[in-house]
Amino acid sequence: MIQVAFYDIAEESLFDFAVIIAIKEGKWILCRHKDRRTWEFPGGHRDPGEWIEDTARRELYEETGAEHYTLQPVCAYSCLRQGEKASFGMLYYAQVDELGPLPAFEIEEVKLYDKFPEKKDFWTYPDIQPFLLRKVSGLGIK
Repeated sequence: MIQVAFYDIAEESLFDFAVIIAIKEGKWILCRHKDRRTWEFPGGHRDPGEWIEDTARRELYEETGAEHYTLQPVCAYSCLRQGEKASFGMLYYAQVDELGPLPAFEIEEVKLYDKFPEKKDFWTYPDIQPFLLRKVSGLGIK
């Protein structure tokens, strides 16, 4: 079991990854990795020396083809698995105006969802993604 905690502020150097909860035309944008059957929000690990906002912008483009959008930080968060060190991420919200062609990286498919299936095997990270979605939904977004 993974514990997810949210923070209003965190040191930039702590961030390992960025996750972007993105919406286009009132629908959630999800992506599916080539090696998986499950769905996830765009996001990924930060490259060495990269600012976390640049990570979010890069990952949003690489995983969805998003070309025109507004991006805003939501909060920092951590994921802690028993017996392991916590990892920290930055959660963002994006309002996407235009999706271009999907770059030839690791993502196989991008879909827009009004609502999510209640299947247990829908999410790639079922112990994390619903918490992130609730955090953004709690802000009155969508």
